[in-house]
Amino acid sequence: MMEEEQCYYNETIAFFYNRSGKYLATEWNTVSKLVMGLGITVCIFIMLANLLVMVAIYVNRRFHFPIYYLMANLAAADFFAGLAYFYLMFNTGPNTRRLTVSTWLLRQGLIDTSLTASVCNLLAIAIERHITVFRMQLHTRMSNRRVVVVIVVIWTMSIVMGAIPSVGWNCICDISTCSSMAPLYCNSYLVFWAVFNLVTFLVMVVLYAHIFMYVRQRTMRMSRHSSGPRKQLLH
Repeated sequence: MMEEEQCYYNETIAFFYNRSGKYLATEWNTVSKLVMGLGITVCIFIMLANLLVMVAIYVNRRFHFPIYYLMANLAAADFFAGLAYFYLMFNTGPNTRRLTVSTWLLRQGLIDTSLTASVCNLLAIAIERHITVFRMQLHTRMSNRRVVVVIVVIWTMSIVMGAIPSVGWNCICDISTCSSMAPLYCNSYLVFWAVFNLVTFLVMVVLYAHIFMYVRQRTMRMSRHSSGPRKQLLH
């Protein structure tokens, strides 16, 4: 019992992988090299594409509206995701063995932060579109200050979500709870993170479904009104 309650901060990554039963490569093979090369290429493309989006929104004054600021923030989140996966590509496969507990948690934390930021940004855009459509506006009247507050909240929440395992919510001191997917994460955190992002995604889907139904009803109503006078003229 005492063995299960002690902390394992000084253990190697291989120790956690072996305890959880997750495979840890010892050498590079052809497939892993191809995956790494493709992954690096995709990451560079993602970073460049999203950098262009951010520059375009910054340079073009026609895009200086809340919705475009949120889109620029989404591009920033995706850029950060590309950066996080770029870092992952050089610290995966056999290179995982060289990581310490801290660097492994950093690697995973960057990925969790970037994914959470992307999902939260998509939700913020969905909320903005919902407000705009139902108020019959081209652009929301949200002030720049409020947009900044929303962006700060998104990144604060995302950083907290990604940093939680590093500050304690892990299985290093309770190794019996280690996940087989992420050997230094406890199952409860993975469930929490997955449920949080899933609920966020479902709320976004509901908002867009509501927008779709509203626009469809208005379109049908307008088509009925416009077809009425035509029928009278024909008769």
